[in-house]
Amino acid sequence: MIKSYKISVSKNTLNKVYYKVKSYPWNLIQNVSGWEYGTNFSYLKSISKYWITRYNWKKYEKKINSFSNYKTKIDGINLHFIKERSSNPKSRPLLLLHGWPGSVIEFLDIIPKLAHPEKFGGKVEDGFDVIVPSLPGFGFSTPIKKAMGPREIGKVINKLMIKNLGYKSYAVQGGDWGATIAGWMGYDSSNNCKAIHINCIPLRHPK
Repeated sequence: MIKSYKISVSKNTLNKVYYKVKSYPWNLIQNVSGWEYGTNFSYLKSISKYWITRYNWKKYEKKINSFSNYKTKIDGINLHFIKERSSNPKSRPLLLLHGWPGSVIEFLDIIPKLAHPEKFGGKVEDGFDVIVPSLPGFGFSTPIKKAMGPREIGKVINKLMIKNLGYKSYAVQGGDWGATIAGWMGYDSSNNCKAIHINCIPLRHPK
């Protein structure tokens, strides 16, 4: 059910992306100094210039592939995830959920610290097994065929943890869209999801 996966974006695909950014018709965007019509013109143009002159995708591709990447099928979705097993023999699983627009790249620098704290001045017994999925329709998970809300996504991710990876319980951290999903997981899957940490408050009591 679970297969190893290596990220490899072809040079041809990258060249197509670079070409689209280079040839974008900037004259069609109204050049205003503020943000009232969307992303600021000058800011967007500077980011685009960075992408085509300085950004190195292969550097990040190599960094992602330095972890163990996998794919597994859940409810017809081919879900990508990173799993970094801790050095701690009694480690607990910690699920990290990215936001929108976001990806597993958000967590690349924190994964080693959570899985192997002893390498950063911490204690080995504080290490977690870290699982970082690309949410359905994001990153290296396959596109979804119909819209999915955070509650439905939460149920898919719970299946990843319990059915496909075989954990009985876990904790989850989420930010932005991931925080919304984490909240629903804590509500719907409390038998398995034993703790959540969110850096956004999307769900509030109606009173």
